Amino acid sequence: MITGIITITTMNEKGGWAMPYDYIHEPDEIYRQSFATIRQEIDLTKLPADIEPVALRLIHTTGDFSLLENLTFSQEAGLIGKSALSGGCTILTDVEMVGAGITRRFLPTPDQVMCTLNDPDIPTLAKEKSTTRSAAALDYWFDHLEGAVVAIGNAPTALFRLLEMLDEGAPEPALIIGMPVGFVGAVESKEALIAHGSDIPYITIRGRRGGSALAAATVNALAAKTTPQPE
Repeated sequence: MITGIITITTMNEKGGWAMPYDYIHEPDEIYRQSFATIRQEIDLTKLPADIEPVALRLIHTTGDFSLLENLTFSQEAGLIGKSALSGGCTILTDVEMVGAGITRRFLPTPDQVMCTLNDPDIPTLAKEKSTTRSAAALDYWFDHLEGAVVAIGNAPTALFRLLEMLDEGAPEPALIIGMPVGFVGAVESKEALIAHGSDIPYITIRGRRGGSALAAATVNALAAKTTPQPE
């Protein structure tokens, strides 16, 4: 039974009544039907239990079932990430848009999210190193990396720089969510993450697709206390 439908009737330019709009307006009902539709149209039970909520959120965010073909993850990555988030770990993001998409009510403390991209010294540092601001901003992560959840949703250079830092002996995060997007470096940086010699858990989407919304959705999937279940 569909509930929460509202009818809007408006006047058109000629003074007549326009056709009404019938739509679901209650947020909980929108979410319920959205997740139910996803589960009806694709079988997520073949995925590991800790990754199923991630897949659900990614599909819900994009409306694209084909993302699952490229969703790649290490063993127990979801379980480890969820544990770190529930313990109040720092969440390091490459851009503010990733942080903006993270639902604060899912987190033990709202100040867990950290982005250093807009530090006033970053443009100068990037110029000195002949790199992007996103990559240069990671130099400010060193003291916050240990046990953190890293969510990269924009810049391939940020993901490459993170891997370089780890190779240089930087503290290891609990989980790397590597979802940079684009035509230059996105594919290669994600393949480098998958092939990286460390045992750091990761979740990524192979190929050119990615973005802030997907990185944030992955964090939200792991941070949420419950996952919508089929009825």
